[in-house]
Amino acid sequence: QLTRSSDMSARLPLRKRTHPDDENGLPSAKKLWNDPIPISGPAPSWIEGNDAENPIIPPLRETKLTLEEAAEIQPGERPVRVYSDGIYDLFHQGHARALMQAKTAFPNVYLIVGICNDDLTHKTKGRTVMTDVQRFDAVSHCRYVDEVIPNAPWIANAEFLEKHRIDFVAHDALPYETPDAEDGYKFAKDTGMFLATQRTEGISTSDLICKIVRDYDEYIRRNLARGYTRQQLNVGFMKEKELRMKDRFGKLKKQIREMPAKAHEKWSKLEDKSAEMLDKWENKSREFIQGFLRMFSRDGAISGIFKSGKEFVRDAFKMSPEYEGGEESAEEESPTLGSPAGSSSD
Repeated sequence: QLTRSSDMSARLPLRKRTHPDDENGLPSAKKLWNDPIPISGPAPSWIEGNDAENPIIPPLRETKLTLEEAAEIQPGERPVRVYSDGIYDLFHQGHARALMQAKTAFPNVYLIVGICNDDLTHKTKGRTVMTDVQRFDAVSHCRYVDEVIPNAPWIANAEFLEKHRIDFVAHDALPYETPDAEDGYKFAKDTGMFLATQRTEGISTSDLICKIVRDYDEYIRRNLARGYTRQQLNVGFMKEKELRMKDRFGKLKKQIREMPAKAHEKWSKLEDKSAEMLDKWENKSREFIQGFLRMFSRDGAISGIFKSGKEFVRDAFKMSPEYEGGEESAEEESPTLGSPAGSSSD
């Protein structure tokens, strides 16, 4: 098993950022051939036609490395040069994991990544989402990559491998059919230069594009809402109106779905307010009843007023000279309105 699971950050030194000094703004590729690029900053790119002045190409090995010999090469010695090629469109974690396996296959690896340009890719495989320059730049920022070769061939032949002093070619073990062969990596497999890596299940550029196509209308509506024009999105006039109408309808449906929740919230607030009002009414009612009882009960204020008025009237009659009889006759005879004081009903 060649893939190592140890922590690469503990074994690999930090990468020094190189200075862009070519007309394309790409990082300089001038470095010692036995000095693998550490893990920060973009990887340098090899520019076609400049290899005569490029010191990163080491001399030919006297004999080809075997997998067992490569596993014995330690940091500080001449690194094992591993080559991985591809399109790397929409560079994702599946790509990064494959490059990680190639980088960690041996203790001391110089990882070279070849990327095909747009002309070759569009003719052989089809259109890409990213341009070749964008793909070159994306891969150059992967922490496991030491060097990027733009404009790489579709399949690396013996001449290409020898030119770049490549020891092993890394790819998954499944046969890769090309227009000219059933397996484009057959040469590397037959010569013992093949290094098998594992694909990451559940992720690929095709899967990502499939998701975008599946949710095409949703992404178009989202970008229209963000201010993109239909011309930028390559959408016709009627399609734009249709999508904008769907967007409005979707917002309306969302509002309708949210209405019960808002209504429930309002009802809860109303219920709480009603309970508070009932409590206040109950307290006020209790106070009113207590006040009524204090006013109109047997011993209440009104009874006291009538009692004191009755006593006042009685005392007034007692002081009158026309009053005949004692206290007992006064209790027996009560004066009536319009009758002379002291007269009887006889």
